Amino acid sequence: MSKIDETTRESWIMSTFPEWGTWLNEEIEAEEVKPGTVAMWWLGCTGIWFKTPGGCNITVDLWCGNGKRTHGNGKMAVGHQMANMCGGRNMQPNLRAVPFVIDPFAIKQVDAVLATHYHQDHMSAEYAAHVIQSKMTTVNEKGETIPVPFIGPEKSVDLWKKWGVPEERCITVRPGDTIKIKDIEIVALDSFDRTCLVTTDSTGEDREELTGVCPTDMDDKAVNYLIKTPGGNVYHSGDSHYSIYFAKHGKDYDVDVAFASYGENPVGMADKMTSCDVLRMAEALRCKVVVPIHYDVWTNFMADVNEIRVLHEMKKDRLDYRFHPFFWEVGGKYVYPTDKDKKAYHHRRGFEDCFEAPQNIPFRSCL
Repeated sequence: MSKIDETTRESWIMSTFPEWGTWLNEEIEAEEVKPGTVAMWWLGCTGIWFKTPGGCNITVDLWCGNGKRTHGNGKMAVGHQMANMCGGRNMQPNLRAVPFVIDPFAIKQVDAVLATHYHQDHMSAEYAAHVIQSKMTTVNEKGETIPVPFIGPEKSVDLWKKWGVPEERCITVRPGDTIKIKDIEIVALDSFDRTCLVTTDSTGEDREELTGVCPTDMDDKAVNYLIKTPGGNVYHSGDSHYSIYFAKHGKDYDVDVAFASYGENPVGMADKMTSCDVLRMAEALRCKVVVPIHYDVWTNFMADVNEIRVLHEMKKDRLDYRFHPFFWEVGGKYVYPTDKDKKAYHHRRGFEDCFEAPQNIPFRSCL
């Protein structure tokens, strides 16, 4: 058969997707984390992979789904959290703007699957299926081999169980809970994701009526995490909005690196932290480095990180900021504290071995 005859939509999808193939899977597997450091990779949205010198691998909010793929009837589900928040009915144009940088079915080892909350862009049925089907195991504090746990707030655990994750594999956490896995300690903290508070169990006409009803307990719906590692303490804020209670966390815990869900909120929305909020969060947490995330993924919430850069430069001396922002790229690696002074990331540019092998050119003047 000719190339034309054998090419189909299915063959195109299988040969193209995921866009990065197993490149990042291989990079993470091959990484040798030095003592006293922690390596992290941004997987898109708020997905982060952590790897330690002790060989502990955990993921937070690894997600490999889509946004909108069709205009459909042009309407949003009446009970979608965004519709609940603003009363909007037109389709939210949230197309996914970044590629899949990791193949969830090619992951060979992970020691824990964490979710900050149960919104669709923070949990993955595909990833959960692979972890279960591949029979991955880890080691507990007693040195016993156990199945890899799924860790999250009650609503996340409910969703995992609905998908088919065995109940005994799930660990429900609330603020104040701690879990140790190899050389990592996970501390669950309060979330400030107010979008979760207007999320109803149904997105249809039968959605719960929230008007005049005291909000449900945030602790059942979402948590933030402090990941204590040999390289430092990393604060994952999930989809938290700004809260003055960040200052309490900053007083209770030493925070080295903090991740902030940043975005340009459309008119009528308050779903992401603004540039000012990101700086206020960092100041309140007393962190050393603040890293904006989530702004990358949705076309209708994309934001310019240079706004954070400019505001930081304007305010750092007057307010005596003790932190600086770091601007990452999806799929990129960040090692703390090795990279603590870096301000921006660039993917490896390559060609380090230029002119080390004979060239194949007519004349040097071609260069």
